[in-house]
Amino acid sequence: MKIEEFQFCPKCGAALNQGASTMPDGAPHPVSAVTCGACGTTLQASDFAGGAVYPASARGNRNPMALVVVAVVAAAMLYFGMHMSRRPGPPSGAKSSDAPDFTLESLDGKNMRLSDLRGKAVLLNFWATWCGPCKIETPWLVELQNQYGHDGLQVVGVEMGDDGKDEISKFMKDMGVNYPVLIGKEAVGEAYGGVPALPETFFIGRDGKIVDKIIGLKGKGDIEDSIKKALDTPVGNSSAAAATASATDGPK
Repeated sequence: MKIEEFQFCPKCGAALNQGASTMPDGAPHPVSAVTCGACGTTLQASDFAGGAVYPASARGNRNPMALVVVAVVAAAMLYFGMHMSRRPGPPSGAKSSDAPDFTLESLDGKNMRLSDLRGKAVLLNFWATWCGPCKIETPWLVELQNQYGHDGLQVVGVEMGDDGKDEISKFMKDMGVNYPVLIGKEAVGEAYGGVPALPETFFIGRDGKIVDKIIGLKGKGDIEDSIKKALDTPVGNSSAAAATASATDGPK
């Protein structure tokens, strides 16, 4: 009877023999059963043609493609696990609905503090000049500032792309931006949860509390609905300013 050099697991297809053990006369040494190293299935001799099983080494009985898949999945899990562990949470001591206060420099060199806008509804937009969706969204923000500015809306842009003032100024001029744009700092982004995607927009009520947020690009109507929520809030006291004063001092 011809003895096969390779036997494969009928369940997962992994090779079971790539160098079988041999008897003293040099012939392969059959066994009555073997466990597949890839899927763990115990296989009897009767499961194979010829009625014999020739075991492989631990290395030889694994499907190379399966090993590649496992390695890729493990690397992906490691990457995303490290990424998520680095993502900062909300500032310590602050209520989840409070808008973290900050002071940032505008393009004309003046400092602007978020808490100075208390009493207004604030649309706080994190963006960058290189961000494609931001270029689509910016004209909407210009129109909404014109439409709701008299009702108490103030749009504030925070540029997070590490661009110079000249590049930002050119972008603002090309887009006809009619609201203040501030030069962002990493610490401010962290205070707002790390800003995982651009654009990211927070809608802050007249009392200094966050009433809504949008991550990424959504329609102009969605933005307008959130603006109305912020405008409808009553003026009140908030602890946001005291909660995150450190956000103003971190590196960009």
